[in-house]
Amino acid sequence: MGSTSSMLTQYDIEEVQEYCRNLFSQQEIVSLYQRFCQLDRNAKGFISADEFLSVPEFALNPLSQRLLRMIDGLNFKDFVAFLSSFSSRASLQQKIEFIFKVYDSDCNGKVTFNDILEVLKDLTGTFILERQREHVLTRVLEEAGYSKETSLGLDDFIKILSKSGLKMEVEVPVD
Repeated sequence: MGSTSSMLTQYDIEEVQEYCRNLFSQQEIVSLYQRFCQLDRNAKGFISADEFLSVPEFALNPLSQRLLRMIDGLNFKDFVAFLSSFSSRASLQQKIEFIFKVYDSDCNGKVTFNDILEVLKDLTGTFILERQREHVLTRVLEEAGYSKETSLGLDDFIKILSKSGLKMEVEVPVD
């Protein structure tokens, strides 16, 4: 799997499947490999931030800068692992773990009021005033039994979001 111009072997496909907890079928792995090769314009075996930003849907995502810190320089296996959180076969916990990483911008294992506020700011832009965002977030945290001073760990995120009916999926087209 070194060069992106080479074809995937059955062993490569099975290795990637295992690495990604079998959240994608073999056909989906092949389709993702083809997409990876399209994005890896320089055929270096990894996708740079600029190459990710060449995807209009990604570039327009209000969280694209946060996601870039997670994905800049991904090789194929890590690219599929990143996308596995969006698989329909991924568990709710796997999806919440991914969301937690998006919010935990300093990677310290805790999400603070300000971390969440920054994500809300990214998502809402100028459509909502800062004090309105703070008020809404304070209320949501209080309803979940937390305060502005609470640092949330992954377990807290799981507790809060597991009741949310979270739907986070992407369909991988297969030929």
